[in-house]
Amino acid sequence: MIAVVLDKNKHDRKSFDCGIKPLNSYLQLMASQQSLKDNSRTYVIENKENSKKIIGFYTLTMIGIDLKKLPLNLQKKHRDNNSVALIARLAVDKQYANQGIGSWLLVDALNKILSASDVVGFSMIVVDAKDGVMSFYEKFGFTPFMDENNKLFITIADVRASFTNTTKS
Repeated sequence: MIAVVLDKNKHDRKSFDCGIKPLNSYLQLMASQQSLKDNSRTYVIENKENSKKIIGFYTLTMIGIDLKKLPLNLQKKHRDNNSVALIARLAVDKQYANQGIGSWLLVDALNKILSASDVVGFSMIVVDAKDGVMSFYEKFGFTPFMDENNKLFITIADVRASFTNTTKS
């Protein structure tokens, strides 16, 4: 699988249905606009037989965070930097559910973010998990924020270590 940048002239956004209306609406109505404004980038996986069909997607951007919501050791370590990467959205079309595509999308997003962090330093990745999917992100090492429902983080250092350990195995 290869994730490519969403192309509104090529990809059929209207037929995508992950079962979560706000995610469907974002892909259909906002993703291209946000990319044109340089506010975010949305990547899609195309169907091999029909490259217009979107199997899944994720959206990346940067945000500022309140460091006081992090564990004390991270507050101290990163007190001079509150910009982090955000996996703003991640979804798989219902037709392709339970095939590991969500995991593949997340790993691909983490790889892109890790590459970006090598060029422009930032220390963490945040995700706003939809209801019922926090455990998905926790399996990958994400930790919930204190006092914020469905918001999780992982450090770039942890992602880098995880990928290093995976390639050694």
